Amino acid sequence: MSHAADSPFSMPAPMRIGARTFAWGERTFVMGIVNVTPDSFSGDGLLTGRSADVVAAAVAQSRTMADEGADLLDVGGESTRPGHVEVAEDEELRRVVPVIAAIRQALLEMPISVDTTKPAVAEAALAAGADLVNDVWAVAPDDSLARVAAAHAAPLVLMHNRAEPRYEDLVAEVIADLQAAIERAVGAGVAREQLIVDPGFGFGKTPEHNVAILAALGELRVLGRPILLGTSRKSTLGRILDLPADQRLEATLATTALGIAAGADVVRVHDVRANVRVARTADAIIRGTWRSSQSTEGGPT
Repeated sequence: MSHAADSPFSMPAPMRIGARTFAWGERTFVMGIVNVTPDSFSGDGLLTGRSADVVAAAVAQSRTMADEGADLLDVGGESTRPGHVEVAEDEELRRVVPVIAAIRQALLEMPISVDTTKPAVAEAALAAGADLVNDVWAVAPDDSLARVAAAHAAPLVLMHNRAEPRYEDLVAEVIADLQAAIERAVGAGVAREQLIVDPGFGFGKTPEHNVAILAALGELRVLGRPILLGTSRKSTLGRILDLPADQRLEATLATTALGIAAGADVVRVHDVRANVRVARTADAIIRGTWRSSQSTEGGPT
C-alpha cells in the first residue's frame, strides 16, 4: 500500500543524493533545518556569536538531528521570511560555507542541502560538501542556479513562489508554474530525474492559499516528481492557533501527517524527533510500512 495506490501517476525513480539513495514511496524522508542566520522567523537562527561558535553550534545541532532520525539537512544563510533583510553574497558565503564544510566532515554520509538563491553561494556550497540545491525562487525566469546544479550533477529542489499572492486558480497555477520550472531546469542541463518540487507553503501565498494548497497537495503528482513540503512553524499555523513560532509544534505535526496522506515525500522541519515519529506513524497507515510482527506478543494491538 502507498499514498499512490489510488493514483494513476507512477512513483518517481529512486534518487541519489550524496551518499544515500532515496527510494520514493517506500517511506517519508525528514529534512532537518539548520538556520545560519540571526533573524529566522522560527527563532532558531544560529548566528548569534563568533563564527567559530556558530560552526560548532551548527555541527552540534546537525549531530542531534542525525541522531533523531533526519535523512538530510538543509543549511541556509539568509532568512526568507516576509520583510527579511537581504544578505550580501559575500556575507552569505561566510555564513554557510564553513558550516557545510564542518557538517560534511562530522557527518560523512549525511546528505546536505544548501538553501540559497545565489549561484555563487550554491557553487561554493557544493564545493564545500553540499549535495543538493534548494531554490526558493525556482519559478523565476533566471536559470543560473539550475545551471550550477547541472554543472555539479546535483539534484535540485524547485520551490514555488510569487512576489504577490494573486491567483485566479491557485492549484492549477502552482502546478503550471512548477511545470515551467521543471522544463527550464531541464533546459539548463539538470536531469528530470534529479528534480524535486515544493509547492512553497508560506511563499507568495495568503494563509488561505497555504491551507488550500496543502489540502490539494496530491494534485502535484501530475508533475511526476517527488514532493517536498515545508510547513514547519510557519505563520499560517500561528494564524490558525493564534500562537507564536515556538508554540507551533502540534500544528506542524498535524500538517506533516496530512501532507504525508496527501503525497509528500520529504518534510522539511525544525523539530526532527517529533516529526520523524509522526512520519513513521503516518507511513505505517498510508504506505503500509508497519508489519504486525513488530507488535508486542501477547499485548493489546
